Amino acid sequence: MQKENKVCDSRPAGAEQQPCVNMADGRGVCDFSPADRVGCVEEYYFSKKLKEVAEMNAAGKDVINLGIGSPDMPPSERAVDVFCREVRKNDAHGYQPYTGIPALREGFAEWYLRWYGVELDPNREIQPLIGSKEGILHISLAFLNPGDGVLVPNPGYPTYTSVSKLVGADIVSYRLDENSGWHPDFDGIERLLAERRGAGRPAVKLMWTNYPNMPTGADSSAELYGRLVDFGYRHGIIICNDNPYSFILNEHPRSILSAPGARDICVELNSMSKSHNMPGWRMAMLASNPRFVQWILKVKSNVDSGQFRPMQSAAAEALNAGKEWYDNMNVVYRSRRALAGQIMEALGCTYDGKQVGMFLWGRISDAAESGEALANAALYGANVFITPGFIFGSAGDRYVRISLCCKSHILEKALERLVVSD
Repeated sequence: MQKENKVCDSRPAGAEQQPCVNMADGRGVCDFSPADRVGCVEEYYFSKKLKEVAEMNAAGKDVINLGIGSPDMPPSERAVDVFCREVRKNDAHGYQPYTGIPALREGFAEWYLRWYGVELDPNREIQPLIGSKEGILHISLAFLNPGDGVLVPNPGYPTYTSVSKLVGADIVSYRLDENSGWHPDFDGIERLLAERRGAGRPAVKLMWTNYPNMPTGADSSAELYGRLVDFGYRHGIIICNDNPYSFILNEHPRSILSAPGARDICVELNSMSKSHNMPGWRMAMLASNPRFVQWILKVKSNVDSGQFRPMQSAAAEALNAGKEWYDNMNVVYRSRRALAGQIMEALGCTYDGKQVGMFLWGRISDAAESGEALANAALYGANVFITPGFIFGSAGDRYVRISLCCKSHILEKALERLVVSD
């Protein structure tokens, strides 16, 4: 288990912001510094790395990108038709309600009932979002004061950590381990909480979870969700489950809100980016009890001005997709997954064949230096970009991740390059 407590400062030690200095021509030269919170975070890894990949491509390298989880398949044709029809309406281009149009909230409610068996009030228990990443920030601003503790998984989605730093929360990292199926070690977390109480630190107020898990591909279960809800009740901790992967290579979609008592203590994020091939549309939602939803809306309504109505209407149509939609999508992902497995083997990695989601997470060989070194060797030696596991936390250092959001013939080409370069 790991505990991370960092004091961030954007200026060098002992430095103070300097006043403007008047020059001979009357102009002022000012030594500005950013807010301290800017020094707490770095530019997102993929933002930096994709710039390098773009430079390599500009130099004629033809890099194959197996790093990003951006679905390359289109949304449903019916959803696209609805968008095209709605966007031509003269009254479609104004500001929209902060809570989303009724048809979208009702669509999310019907989707949750149909697939997760969870009944939600579309008017009081659902809040549409401009993507889940936005929701992570809004939830953190709504619940966390500076210094409050927040439990963040290691490995885990980097945004949980960066947003927690931006709001001034105290990050308490809890380690996920392959030997325990990448599920939380509740006994270990109990010890972390006891240590924190003994040191007189502010209480842990919120816990981020992500099942089905990214980056590890570990699936959810009714037992796991039940334990998380029980843990939250016993310690007065809000459980936030990020759930965008439950329809990808997964026969049993689940929601933490199906666990008894979950509504009172949990917030669940869900997204259409992966399940409906709409990453650029930024259509997502959160669900919880009316009080939590209202608190989050207080934050959100001061940050944005709603989503484009034709996109909301199209998203509501996409949510009507039947089982055939998901089955057809998963046929494609399953064939790609087989090729990704061959790539892992070519890299000398091992992996769990029971993983779900749109990535393959593999452990590097004992002889390999690190996941980062292996990823760099693939990039610079074979022009194949894969994701090193360290970006998800220290517990990911001996792992790499391959995205399935790439057509099979491109995966085959990547495999050929890696075999030749070995």
